[in-house]
Amino acid sequence: MSDEIKSTFPATDAEPTATSSAEPLWNVLIIVLIVITLGLLFFGGVYFDRHGGWFNPKVYPPYTTLENLEAFQPKSGAEAAAAQGKKVYEAVCGICHGVDGMGKPGQAPPLAGSEWVLAKSVNRLAHIPLAGLAGAVTVEGKEWNMNMAAMGAGLSDADLSAVLTYMRTAWGNKAGEVTADDIKKIRNSLGGHPQPMSGDQLKSMPE
Repeated sequence: MSDEIKSTFPATDAEPTATSSAEPLWNVLIIVLIVITLGLLFFGGVYFDRHGGWFNPKVYPPYTTLENLEAFQPKSGAEAAAAQGKKVYEAVCGICHGVDGMGKPGQAPPLAGSEWVLAKSVNRLAHIPLAGLAGAVTVEGKEWNMNMAAMGAGLSDADLSAVLTYMRTAWGNKAGEVTADDIKKIRNSLGGHPQPMSGDQLKSMPE
């Protein structure tokens, strides 16, 4: 075969080579759909856990758990007084004494387990928020030197009695109820402008 003919027909003895092809589009779409589905299942589970109430028929919007629902239900009697006492305590007293009643070092003594809170009568205890406290006072064997304003003087008899009842029954404390009449009698005995009391003055009073 002449050189002219050879140039017209190129050699065909070269090794064949493989070429890469693009992944089919439907495979990519399936992967995307799987990822989206898993993501929706995950976030749906999180939402249900936080808002679903775990199929409890008592839970309904806008409440998300049974505890959340019960916290906002109307209360009456002793239950209402306890809820009000806790609310006022945390707003007025918990800032210094702690919402857990454990007090704060260098600031205020504990109320949980305090002999002042657990006394048989509330006479000494009620004088503290109504008149205030100045100077040294011993709580559970530890001396506290502090000044406390009459934080309860501006509360109603019902609210202060609810707060003191809450103190005497929360955090493991087990003591008797304080009534609005108890507070009214002590408030009247103090007069209109009571002076802060010392620990010694309080101890000299009957419980």
